[in-house]
Amino acid sequence: MHTITLKSDSDFFLMLNEMVKSLNTIRSDFIRKAVIHYRTVLEREKLKEQIKRASIKTREELLSISKEFDFTLYDGLKDVGLFDKIISFVIGDK
Repeated sequence: MHTITLKSDSDFFLMLNEMVKSLNTIRSDFIRKAVIHYRTVLEREKLKEQIKRASIKTREELLSISKEFDFTLYDGLKDVGLFDKIISFVIGDK
């Protein structure tokens, strides 16, 4: 095992000792677990950011594709309005 020296102010030292005492553990174990937990938190935050960026990129690509398909919605249907008017006239709808 390696030794790490940590300098702290009185408030931090008191807080650490209170937490260690309430958890019935020793400072080294507590600090070790706290650092490992913090690393996990940072990794999760990093992963969230990566997922967020990927989601935004995917959303932008899907919107672009959707816009491309919007142009095809009325292909071959230019005269549908006229066709509807003729049918309405023939069957007597007003």
